[in-house]
Formats: sequence, C-alpha cells, structure tokens
Amino acid sequence: MAERESSRRSLLLTVTGVSAGWVLAGCATPSAGSKHGPAESGEQKQEEDVSPAEDLMREHGVLRRVLFVYEESLRRLAAGEEVPPQTLAGGAQLIRRFIEDYHERLEEQFLFPRFEKAGRLLELVGVLREQHARGRQLTADVLRLATPEGLSNPDSVASLTRTLQSFIRMYGPHAAREDTILFPALRQVISANEYDALGEDFERKEHELFGADGFEGVVEEVATLEKALGIYELSSFTPR
Repeated sequence: MAERESSRRSLLLTVTGVSAGWVLAGCATPSAGSKHGPAESGEQKQEEDVSPAEDLMREHGVLRRVLFVYEESLRRLAAGEEVPPQTLAGGAQLIRRFIEDYHERLEEQFLFPRFEKAGRLLELVGVLREQHARGRQLTADVLRLATPEGLSNPDSVASLTRTLQSFIRMYGPHAAREDTILFPALRQVISANEYDALGEDFERKEHELFGADGFEGVVEEVATLEKALGIYELSSFTPR
C-alpha cells in the first residue's frame, strides 16, 4: 500500500513539473520572441491608430504653437525688435492652410451637423461657427499687414498688434472648449462604427492635402517658424 502511494506521488510530481515547465515556457515566449512578432505588430498598429477626437486635439497643438509664434511677434513689436515678415506671414499661412481650410472644414462638414441634427450643444456649435468665420477675417488681416512695408509703418503695426491680440484671445478659449466639451461628446451623437469610419476619413483627407508626411510634416513647418524666432527650445519657456 505504502509502495503504491509512493509511486502515485512520484507520478503527480512528474506531471506537475512538466505542466509548470509548459506554463513558464508559455509566459517567457512573448518577451523572448522576435521584435517583429505578431503581438508587437498588433501593438504597433494600435499605437498608430488615431481616433477622430485625438486627431482633432493634436491639430489644436499645431494651432497653439502658431499662437506662440504670434505671441513672440507681439512681444517683439512692443519692444521695437525685429519681426521677420516671412515668419509671421508663414504662421498666418499655416493657420489658413492647416487650421482654416482643413481642420475647421472637417469640423464644419463632419462634426457640427451631427450635433445640430441630434439637438446637442447647439449654442456652443453656433459660437464655434461664428468664431471660425471671424478667425478667417483676422487671418486675412495678418497676411495683409505682415509685410516689410506694413511692419515699417506705425499705423499698420498698431493694427497688426490688435489683430494678433484678437486672434490669440479668441482661439485659446475656442480650442479649449472643443477639446473639453465638443470632442468628448462626439461619441454620444454617432455610432461606434461611424466614429471609426470618421477617423479613416480624417486620415485620408490629411494625406490628400499634406502628402505622405501629413501631420508630421506640418509639425516640422511649425518648428521652422519657432526656430526663426528663437522659441523652439521648450526650456526657453521655463521661468528663471
């Protein structure tokens, strides 16, 4: 009887040891596998996917960085320092091309009508539409005034200063309301499938207008403007 019990215990230990080996081997496989393995490929794809709300929010990052270009230009104008016309005009051109003619058109075509149809956030959407229209007028004024002749004329400089101040004052709160109220509510007015399809539409349109580099290429354009004004380094904004 004792001999039979001893044999049974030996068998259990053997099976348990093999099973543990299988479990440990299974746990070790993903970390020891190739970096191009299926698991990581799936992770990379997930990282590359950008939701419509995230896409719009990161585009607001471009807007905010141009606002910093405007703010530095204002500081220089007030201090009587040189403002490179091509840099200030370049910021306004980027606002027109990327924000007004692309980002805001997406909102006006794909977002605002859905909220209006659902009867949601109607007052907010109305104000946002109005500010889009006013923003385009302000950008036109910046482009008209940000020239060598305009920057050498005191009256034009005074008008340009007021225009830049108005643009900055309006678009800071504008983007913040969209980021914290409008974009998070988008999922409440469209289905999950429609939400995913919207992301694909945004990405396709982005590459149609801005080439293979898309958003990343636009970010490089902003960086060039920042470098021209000496505000590219993030550390330059740290209080001393």
